[in-house]
Amino acid sequence: MPTRSAFSRLTAAMTALCCTVTALTTACDGDPARSPVQDIVARGPVPGAAELSQDAHGVSRFTTAGVADLRTGRRIGRTDRFRAGSITKTVVATVVLQLAAEGRLRLDEPVAGLLPRRAAAWLRRAGSRTASSAESGRKVTIRQLLTHTSGLFSYTDDATLLRSSFGTGFAGHRFETHPPEALVRTALGHRPYAPPGTRYHYSNTDYVLLGMAIRQVTGRPYAEEVRRRVIRRLGLTGTSLPGTRVTLPEPHGRAYSPTPRGGPADVTDLNPSVAGAAGELVSTLPDLNRFFAALLSGELLPVGALRLMRDTGASRGRYGMGLFPVRLPCGVTLWGHNGEINGSYAGTMGTADGRHVLTYRANSDTGVDAAAEERLLRAEFC
Repeated sequence: MPTRSAFSRLTAAMTALCCTVTALTTACDGDPARSPVQDIVARGPVPGAAELSQDAHGVSRFTTAGVADLRTGRRIGRTDRFRAGSITKTVVATVVLQLAAEGRLRLDEPVAGLLPRRAAAWLRRAGSRTASSAESGRKVTIRQLLTHTSGLFSYTDDATLLRSSFGTGFAGHRFETHPPEALVRTALGHRPYAPPGTRYHYSNTDYVLLGMAIRQVTGRPYAEEVRRRVIRRLGLTGTSLPGTRVTLPEPHGRAYSPTPRGGPADVTDLNPSVAGAAGELVSTLPDLNRFFAALLSGELLPVGALRLMRDTGASRGRYGMGLFPVRLPCGVTLWGHNGEINGSYAGTMGTADGRHVLTYRANSDTGVDAAAEERLLRAEFC
């Protein structure tokens, strides 16, 4: 799932926002009475969008625009299931930090020692056209995977996989299964972006490897650990990790991608194993609000672990461990994550104490207009 572009769009837009406060406080060129969710539909080829907020007083507000299904005209429902893309990373990071807090792994230990034998061997040979790069593969740590400073090539940047899974070849490959070992092997066939620990570079490979490490440490698939430690604990009844299941649980709308001719194609059904621990999560607006409120308030992690999760020093302010900050011109800093996968875009943001959270989504991967997304966050939190 090419989620890196979605993350870059949001953070770049917010960086510009913080640097030009005066200009952007008057830049809402849509109808001031119109909901920001309506702007998301109006400003781009997005069939439907919705948001659900919960403020510090427990007041909840659900807003929707457009349609969930172009054929029937059905509107998006509050508890509709949808693919949440890279929001999966926040859940995986939570489980890894729980394991670290329990002393079952160390953040600064090389991940190669926590991988299946073949994957560990591939990592130790990663980019091994030179002795120094081979040594680099051996040194990649859990911390570097969590913060996207491993330097490892993202398998979604592989041209062949990108084309077959997210591009022009999607129709012919949408139901193929991609084991995590295959995704890792694809990634490690490319040179690393940089030596580990030297530079931030968002890589889906990082979180696929973390999913594999969770299995080695616990003896259970990462998805089972997520269900046990997060989903069941919080009562997230609309959240699942589908594995290779191609359909969405009911209720759900449809998901759309543009075609070469410009019209939308229905891409609701697909095999999400190509996303795996980097982006396979299926959830709902209320469940994501509940998860982020619990996480940010300290319900899921000890104080020290949550502090680490929000430490962006390794990325120079851009990314912590499964969370990134968004700084609004009114002085509020939000924490959350977004995600993009075929036919879906979503984001969840919350205040540092988790008392005020917002989840929003669109049933298209054409890209939520950055100006509309900025207005939505400002309208909710400023």
